[in-house]
Amino acid sequence: MLRRLIVLGLVVAAAAALAVVVFASRGPDVPRTLTPAAGNSETTVDPLAWSAKRRGALERRAAAGLAHVIYAKSPGGAVVSAARTATWRPQVERAAKAGGIDPDLLEAIVMLESAGRSDALASNDLHGAAGLTQILAETGQNLLGMHIDVARSARLTRGINRGHKVAARLRERRRVDERFDPAKALAGTVRYLRIAKARLGRTDLAVAAYHMGIGNMQTALGAYGKHDIPYARLFFDSTPLRHAKAHRILGALGDDSSTYLWRVYAARNIMRLYRRNPNRLARLAELHGRKASAEEVLHPADRTPMYADPFAIGRARASGELVALDRRQLAGFGIRVDPDMGELAARLHQSRRLYRALRPQALRMLEVIGAGTRAIAHTRPLVVTSTVRDERYQRVLAARNIEATHNFSLHTTGWAFDIARRYRSHVQALAFQFMLDRLTALNMIAWVREPGAIHVTVAAP
Repeated sequence: MLRRLIVLGLVVAAAAALAVVVFASRGPDVPRTLTPAAGNSETTVDPLAWSAKRRGALERRAAAGLAHVIYAKSPGGAVVSAARTATWRPQVERAAKAGGIDPDLLEAIVMLESAGRSDALASNDLHGAAGLTQILAETGQNLLGMHIDVARSARLTRGINRGHKVAARLRERRRVDERFDPAKALAGTVRYLRIAKARLGRTDLAVAAYHMGIGNMQTALGAYGKHDIPYARLFFDSTPLRHAKAHRILGALGDDSSTYLWRVYAARNIMRLYRRNPNRLARLAELHGRKASAEEVLHPADRTPMYADPFAIGRARASGELVALDRRQLAGFGIRVDPDMGELAARLHQSRRLYRALRPQALRMLEVIGAGTRAIAHTRPLVVTSTVRDERYQRVLAARNIEATHNFSLHTTGWAFDIARRYRSHVQALAFQFMLDRLTALNMIAWVREPGAIHVTVAAP
């Protein structure tokens, strides 16, 4: 049975995650249960709940937590893309000033949409997004008043790709398809943002609508029940258990739309670092590039101690640096411990139980994930298959399992765990995915999908 719980505090650190610190009884007459995604009430405690007082912190965390895709996929890397984007700054400032738009936001859209490439194409179909700010042909023609002849633009593009009379064709394409004219593309984007702000009433809603569309934003706000609210409230206060209709609408638009504003803010941060702290930008680009997730941004290899051998893990458990998994307690949070966890321990003449432990903050996060998934899906527990290892154990594992890394593993630090991709139902899989996505948006975890498990790394307080 779930124990009676109350969250006594959240640690908020500038460079790390919100972390659930203490759970304790509120009293025998008024039990409160850890229920992420449900909001705070007389019977529930939600450490992830929206709070107007934390709006700024939530926006900053979302920008940091969702930055990885920009670092990972920017053409030539984030530093090169930032340099390319920066060359458009004079034109960005002119367009922004003419339209009363923040030039940093407009520049961030350029960085995110095209990485500063005026000829960028979303696909081979020129009805789709194209140009410096990736404007759709229909939007440009019908809403923004741009001259866009898709058929002629496509013919010219084919000629450009063949390499025949490229300069002349580029000039002609800018004339027949104004999306490829940087000044007109920027002006078109400014017009869109002004139209969106006039209809939605807020700049943050207008920027978010640049990807999802003004009508879709109005539909989501209508489902939430309020219109003049920050996008952070719409996003963080809409869950499968709270404002569920608004959550479904945002989810149906796809992650690229629902998280667009946070990625614009992430791109804005990259451009600011490019100008103010290029060494920091280069360092972040390096860390993001090391793994398929942002786990080494959370815990860089050169700054994160590893457990060298079983004795190091033993000492960490004795001191409280690592906390042993309690099967009964975890069951109360919707987590089952795989009986095979630590199966290679005998090769090191150790007990499997030694390798069933986590850093306290990582253990709390495992509990939050389990409790949230169960509250949404109402199904049997998720299965945690791996927690802490030492370097000797990791070498034995890597020799047997081609998926195990021979390099730095966050498992050897106590900050990571794996959850089996064996779900009791599709509903449970979706609930678990929601928890992963929401915690990533809060910069509390980084995760990656492996063939048999979801590998989760928890940020330090």
